[in-house]
Amino acid sequence: MNKDKLIQLQEFINEANKIVVFSGAGISTESGIKDFRSKDRLYNEKYKYPPEQILSHSFFINNTLDFYEFYRNKMDCRKALPNYAHKFFKKLEDKNKLEAIITQNIDNLHT
Repeated sequence: MNKDKLIQLQEFINEANKIVVFSGAGISTESGIKDFRSKDRLYNEKYKYPPEQILSHSFFINNTLDFYEFYRNKMDCRKALPNYAHKFFKKLEDKNKLEAIITQNIDNLHT
């Protein structure tokens, strides 16, 4: 992002009373968490079962060991740390500007 765009963004933030953030997998990739659909990511790797099936409730019930193996190898993000963007959102929250974060992420880094 060029300097003029950053200045404009800062002006928007300064003037805003409330800000809502829409965030997706891209924000967490900076913390070392793979997204699902990018090239060389979870949906493009080969498994014994398709990821959609592995992540289903019925698969968990019927193939619990396979589910946990996949989870440990591909989805365990407990060691991931918030990155600059997460910390920036925290600063917005501390200034009472952040109204909400809307995300489909399940890594808890926004918290």
